[in-house]
Amino acid sequence: MMVRAPPDERSVDDLLAFGVVNLDKPPGPSAHQVAAWVRDATGQDRIAHGGTLDPKVTGCLPVLLGDAARAARIFDDAVKEYVAVLELHDRAPPDFDAVVAEFEGEIYQKPPRKSAVKRQLRTRRIHDLDVLEQSDRRALLRVRCASGTYIRKLCHDIGLALGTGAHMGDLRRTATGQFDDRSLVAMHDLIDALAFAEDGDERDLREFVQPAERALTHLPRVTIAPSAAEAVADGAPVYAPGVIEATPAKAGDAAPKQGQLVACYTPDGAAVSLGTLVGDPDAESGTVVTPERVLV
Repeated sequence: MMVRAPPDERSVDDLLAFGVVNLDKPPGPSAHQVAAWVRDATGQDRIAHGGTLDPKVTGCLPVLLGDAARAARIFDDAVKEYVAVLELHDRAPPDFDAVVAEFEGEIYQKPPRKSAVKRQLRTRRIHDLDVLEQSDRRALLRVRCASGTYIRKLCHDIGLALGTGAHMGDLRRTATGQFDDRSLVAMHDLIDALAFAEDGDERDLREFVQPAERALTHLPRVTIAPSAAEAVADGAPVYAPGVIEATPAKAGDAAPKQGQLVACYTPDGAAVSLGTLVGDPDAESGTVVTPERVLV
């Protein structure tokens, strides 16, 4: 099985078969429905998106196309960021900011009755909770939180703590992992770009559909020899002789540790697989990465 061409040398068809779109979900349809529209428009058999959004919620919905859908697990633990309108049921008390600040850190949540998961008490981390604006009975909040946090439930609980009662008004997701609202693509713009590409103008489509490697940049990187990549493409582990180097996701981060999820690449930057680091990349023998998802 052949590995892919370098990301910057791929055709439009190759991008659609292994790409990612940072979609701006519109209000109305569910995230699943929007992803299905992208699947049909791009002609791909497989597709995956970066976390469920209720029909009324808008914003950041990364969509993995084609073979990239195999990497959907990268969104399981992705930090999310939202901007939410908190609707108080009475005038805000003087200690409003202090009470809201108490919800940063680990909190307990029970999923709402309409959720798709089992309703049992669990913990979620609120990394940052900022009051952007507050006037009378309304406040604009920015919430950076762990995946699986229910913002509607958070707003309800803040209302209880304030003693006023509260519910969530409008909600927009502004970031999912490394994707944020600075590079969002509207659904109608994607459809137009696909039509332009059919007529020979690929510029917009190449801007909107990024190589799927863009979705893996937060993971430690293991670069492997082309011969090893061919074997990994057929499901083999990464053995020490095939490792060229292992590097952290960002300069200054610690070196990859055993047990971490890593992305394996060819020397020219084409992703081959996701796997778990199980051995020393500097060793002369033994297994270094066990594959979890082969991406070619």
